[in-house]
Amino acid sequence: IVWNSVSMADGRKYHSNAKSYYTEIRKISDELCRKYGLSIIESDQKKSIPYVQWKAEQEGKPTWRSAIRLDIRESVQESYSWSQFLKEMEKRGYTWKLNRKYVALKAPGMERYIRLRSLGKNYSEEEIRGQILQPKVKRIYQKTVQIPPKRKLTGIQALYYSYLYQMGVLPKRPRRSPYAIREDIRKLDQRIEQIEFLMKHDITTREQLATYREPLQKQISELMKERRKLYRNDSEDSGKVRLSEINEELKNLRKEVRMTVRIEKHSLEIEERLRKAEEQNQNEKRVEHKEKESQEER
Repeated sequence: IVWNSVSMADGRKYHSNAKSYYTEIRKISDELCRKYGLSIIESDQKKSIPYVQWKAEQEGKPTWRSAIRLDIRESVQESYSWSQFLKEMEKRGYTWKLNRKYVALKAPGMERYIRLRSLGKNYSEEEIRGQILQPKVKRIYQKTVQIPPKRKLTGIQALYYSYLYQMGVLPKRPRRSPYAIREDIRKLDQRIEQIEFLMKHDITTREQLATYREPLQKQISELMKERRKLYRNDSEDSGKVRLSEINEELKNLRKEVRMTVRIEKHSLEIEERLRKAEEQNQNEKRVEHKEKESQEER
């Protein structure tokens, strides 16, 4: 994209493009930010990254890119050559574009390929090749989340617990978290909040969620009616106090209603992700079995 603007210095048209942005406009912007004590987005790449992604990574929150990086790191630890690394990634559902200047890969479920080097420092082909040759060291990439069950879980409580286990965030971890599940790790806080809600209210089915939501919706309807009446008599001080109380009650009730709706929706998504994860696991076992048979034949 090329656009024109008028220079304030000499009145001539200024022709701007992506290159001039990073060499001129970005430089001026950074200088102004430093002058007035504003934050600067630091990046060692010429290509910009979306603000939401940058902010999430600055705050240490996982993103779909962090899921890919984790798969790369795990594959590097299991590989002793570049070709073995490519196969390890393919087992995880990735596809490659290799006959080009910059190697690109596509993660399961993604529509487009991305360049390895766009994942940041240490993720270019050269860096990965170098890491493959280094001694293998066992690493832990995620913090443990403690959610001990009080009893044997059933229904959607068990579903959520199984999902968190497959994510690899519980004390006892799976051998490897499937990508179909780990790509959802950016919503980990939501998933933990949801299972805590289910356990707090002893809800194990979607039908119980609907039953729990029904009286809340009735309360909301009644409070809305009361609030409309108070609005007609807004001159009374006592009415204003009650309005404030009603608004706070409505806020809490609506929050609980939204939670039940989200759990209904997300529990279905979780079931589908676990199904895909099981398919991926079975495919990997078949590939490993074929490789073993091929080695034995030799």
